[in-house]
Amino acid sequence: MKSIARILATFILLVAAFTPQQMQAQSNYKNFKVAIYTRAYEVQKMTDREWLESTWKTISNQVKVDKIYLETHRDLLIIKKDEMKKIIKFFKDQGIEVAGGITYTIDESNDFETFCYTDPKERALAQEIIELSASLFDEVILDDFFFTDCKCDLCVEAKGDRTWTEYRLELMNEAAENVILKPAKKVNPNVKVIIKYPNWYDHFQGLGFDLENGPRVFDGVYTGTETRDAVRSNQHLQPYLGYLVWRYYNNLAPGRNGGGWVDTGGMRTIDRYSEQLWITMFAKAPEITLFDYRQMLYPLRESHRAAWQGQGTSFDFDKMMQPVKLHNETVTPTTLARAAGYSLEVVDEAIGFLGEPMGIKSYKPYHSTGEDFLQNYFGMIGIPMDLVPEFPADEDFIILTEQAKADKDIVAKIQKQLQAGKDVMITSGLLRALQGKGIEKIVDLEYTDRKALINEVMFSGQIIPTKKPILMQQVQYQTNDSWEVISGMDAGLGWPLIHRGNFSKGNLYLFVVPDNFADLYNLPDAALNRIRDLVSARTLPYTIEGPNNVSLYVYDNNTIVVESFHDKEITINVVAAPSAKNSAKDMLSGEVISGEKRAAVYRTPEKVAYAVNLKPHSYKVIRFE
Repeated sequence: MKSIARILATFILLVAAFTPQQMQAQSNYKNFKVAIYTRAYEVQKMTDREWLESTWKTISNQVKVDKIYLETHRDLLIIKKDEMKKIIKFFKDQGIEVAGGITYTIDESNDFETFCYTDPKERALAQEIIELSASLFDEVILDDFFFTDCKCDLCVEAKGDRTWTEYRLELMNEAAENVILKPAKKVNPNVKVIIKYPNWYDHFQGLGFDLENGPRVFDGVYTGTETRDAVRSNQHLQPYLGYLVWRYYNNLAPGRNGGGWVDTGGMRTIDRYSEQLWITMFAKAPEITLFDYRQMLYPLRESHRAAWQGQGTSFDFDKMMQPVKLHNETVTPTTLARAAGYSLEVVDEAIGFLGEPMGIKSYKPYHSTGEDFLQNYFGMIGIPMDLVPEFPADEDFIILTEQAKADKDIVAKIQKQLQAGKDVMITSGLLRALQGKGIEKIVDLEYTDRKALINEVMFSGQIIPTKKPILMQQVQYQTNDSWEVISGMDAGLGWPLIHRGNFSKGNLYLFVVPDNFADLYNLPDAALNRIRDLVSARTLPYTIEGPNNVSLYVYDNNTIVVESFHDKEITINVVAAPSAKNSAKDMLSGEVISGEKRAAVYRTPEKVAYAVNLKPHSYKVIRFE
């Protein structure tokens, strides 16, 4: 009996060790759950049982769904309670987890017109909506728009002499407590209210999103990881943002970041849609939400096929279009639901090999601005990044952009790092912000008002042309007090691109970022290799060599993901410290990749380089043993 009791106790402990997300995720996918968000417009259509059954069959036969979010309100359309109860029952009868959603917009088509939380009538309506939702669901997510862009006369008067940022932060914190959370908990003490933050994190405070207070008062957060098309969409967000923003919000609310959220907006080819799903999963999100039910019904078209298909890419259009058997029924793919389903099935295998993500810490104080979204450009040149809201004093190497100027003690913190034998890299934007505020007492650098249009870079005695002329700032320094690591050159004259000055036991590095951040992609590959090696040497076991627009994701179990965003096939080197075997394994294909030893040279230790071929818009999972 004692042995049986011991076995039972062990089983109970093992079950308790799994989070609800982990246990539920095992039903369809091995490593995450898949949810679909449904706008109020489509929820309203679901009152037609025939439409509901036919559309759900189309979607669920092409993508495995664990959960559905049903919206109670959007654009002043409110779903009646008795109608919503019938829809909830339908999905629960299918074995689908059900949660609620709210979009607090007056008219989304009118430049995303939100509620005015100064107006008593609109506050009352917002409260009615959350009370209705809490009466129906034990989990309610607020989609993107729990901010305010209102500048009506009531708001102008209430703001007074404060800035819009100051006023809106105070207003939305008060509204969160008194309009949303207290009323919701009063109706349903068990309800969890989740705030979903969109992808434009660097500008949140201007509209009242409070990343210091919000993750603390809400029951959880959720992450908008959609980046769409970096060139043709209005936001011009880099693909790497989908990874970095999820990691950032997880650092704001450790263990309470529920998942990532992707839509089909700006999709030229299905590959770009799939990339957004994959990148979210590489961040180790426990759930992915597909926005939205309507978009899952969009028809698949031959025009969605990318020009590089047929080369064995990670997303295979022809395989995606093959008949699939879900729920004991064989169907031919017809809508984007199958694109999502196929993409997630493919990446699920990869995620199973990955440990916890690692990256170079970059400090973004709460409500800070400056060099907006720059860390995502670093991610696109192969530098693994990790955005954190607290100063990362324990790290041996950190990168500080202009955002760090919001910390009034930042110079003292930099100095303390250096005196502890750690290295700090600052950007030219932060140098400008700290000029005259003590940074020159560490290293004598001057951010001038002069520009340089460089067309070459120089380092280690080499002069290499850039891919196009690059406009950058001229920074002056005192000869032999500090040293150029990489120089930007024009007509034989040069200025620091990467600069180093020693202080106490550490080094202060300066990265002179081009005026146009995208010009980082126009640096020659050899210069990018030098930058990657420099920033990774003290904190990461792996780095890469090769062109821009390749991202490196590093994990704590000797595993990496390398992902190419190129339209053509490329070859890169993955560089690591020597190991006993000097070989690595492609975990998806089983291929063993042999390494080539490189002898130690001057300050560079012995290394091993592994040549890795990457198909267009594809990734590989590589483990070193």
